[in-house]
Amino acid sequence: MFYDEFMLNFVSQFMMANGSLVRILIHTGVTKYLNFKAVDGSYVYKKKKIYKVPATDVEALKSPLMGLFEKRRARKFFIYVQDYDENDPKSHEKLDLNKVTAKELISCFTGPVLLIFQCRKYGLEDDTIDFIGHALALHNEDSYLAQPALNFVKRMKLYAESLARFQGGSPYIYPLYGLGELPQAFARLSAVYGGTYMLNKPECKVEFDGDGKVIGVTSEGETAKCNKVVCDPSYLSDKVKKVGKVARAVCVMSHPIPDTNDSHSAQVILPQKQLGRKSDMYAANSLN
Repeated sequence: MFYDEFMLNFVSQFMMANGSLVRILIHTGVTKYLNFKAVDGSYVYKKKKIYKVPATDVEALKSPLMGLFEKRRARKFFIYVQDYDENDPKSHEKLDLNKVTAKELISCFTGPVLLIFQCRKYGLEDDTIDFIGHALALHNEDSYLAQPALNFVKRMKLYAESLARFQGGSPYIYPLYGLGELPQAFARLSAVYGGTYMLNKPECKVEFDGDGKVIGVTSEGETAKCNKVVCDPSYLSDKVKKVGKVARAVCVMSHPIPDTNDSHSAQVILPQKQLGRKSDMYAANSLN
């Protein structure tokens, strides 16, 4: 097999079907140059087993991730999230999500007595909180629990909206031929309006004026003037503040990820508590 008979995404990243990036792509009209594919399924790792994250009411009823009574409590919370409208106080159930933390909202076994009384019906077990926070709200560690619940609820609503958008088995989509299609599509769109592009230019340097505003990019003694630059952080190493690291591995397999129903594309979330880590791990596979 020749090397050009297959392609590997070294930074494999799925997009939320109703997320801001997808809305930007639609707004710009660049989607006419792109083909997307829905990810077959979303899975979560729990107690050394892989489980499908329910995508329908039927799957939710059959899922072993929660017991029967816990499913009832979780359903009430999901309805609250679904009906929540930041601009409609009637949907808030007398809770200010800018003040109530995610932990207080979802577990409600800590905090003032009045707050406990108001939230008691959403009191969920720790395993359920872990599942909701990491597999649905897609937080990769637990600091969100001590933060205002508004962002947590918004992330859950985004998950539900993305899941419903294409009626698939997950809320994720990805470009059919990989993330490299995104800049290529914008280059094609730019060409329609008279734009051009240059590849493999050596030693590109971003230029700034005295006020620190970008004014152009210089390479081989020539400067292309502009007032905005989109670039990799490595071009602006002196202006970048490192806040974390991402460890990646690319695996070429002859089979789908086990216990994912032979899905051609899937994402498996491994929550930190299940691994004894400080942050989650994600395993994503795609086969085009």
